[in-house]
Amino acid sequence: MTFTHLLILALIQGVTEFLPISSSGHLILLPNLTGMEDQGQVLDVAVHIGTLFAVVLYFWADVREALFGIPRVLRGKLDTPGAKLAFLLLIATIPVVIVGLVLKVTGLSDMMRSTAVIGWTMLIFGLVLYWADTRGPEVKAAPEWSLRDAVVMGLWQAVALIPGTSRSGITITAARQLGYVRHDAARLSMLMSIPTIIASGTLLGLEVAASADAAAARDGAIAAALTFVAALLALSLMMRLLRSVSFTPYVIYRVVLGVFLLWVAYS
Repeated sequence: MTFTHLLILALIQGVTEFLPISSSGHLILLPNLTGMEDQGQVLDVAVHIGTLFAVVLYFWADVREALFGIPRVLRGKLDTPGAKLAFLLLIATIPVVIVGLVLKVTGLSDMMRSTAVIGWTMLIFGLVLYWADTRGPEVKAAPEWSLRDAVVMGLWQAVALIPGTSRSGITITAARQLGYVRHDAARLSMLMSIPTIIASGTLLGLEVAASADAAAARDGAIAAALTFVAALLALSLMMRLLRSVSFTPYVIYRVVLGVFLLWVAYS
């Protein structure tokens, strides 16, 4: 695969993974709308690894705290902030893992990879994000994350397995509806992405490990590095902007793209 193609994939994944506009939807649309070669599962794994490193680096203080809390969770103790965070991240990840396995086994995940599906989810969940962001109170901060809220956000996250929904978008929607301030809603959403990306990346990695060759591994390494840079920049920019702006610009983008995709799909 050419460097230009790898760069386009990295920019799409890196920029859209953490913005509430659906990275999976954009990656599916690339070959659907342009006729370019489908990137395949090897590069899917690679670009997800790039975004994983980016979010871990950006939120390293929270990640380190959760890692130190894991041994206490294993001993059945939730008496530190790190242990509580690690436990809640685990709880929030369970629904998406279960639903993801069901969709994979039944083949429904492949059936939903269409322009029409992405168009509808872009439009509908963009409007839902707007509703939650404009109507949701801002009365909670990230340290107040509770078991109930982790379960609710985890269930919403499972909906993001429908292409075009956006994992970050749907979890931010849930957090805003639950009353979290914008910046902390995004922070919780990003932290939830870590175990989710690890789970999905592991599943895909096991599938492609036997078939990957030297050329695919080289392309994957380049894509991962480029995605890491793009994701880190996009994440940094979004988190800074959320201190002063709403999610409305992303909603407008989703609505416009959704309408365009529906026009393409049904024309």
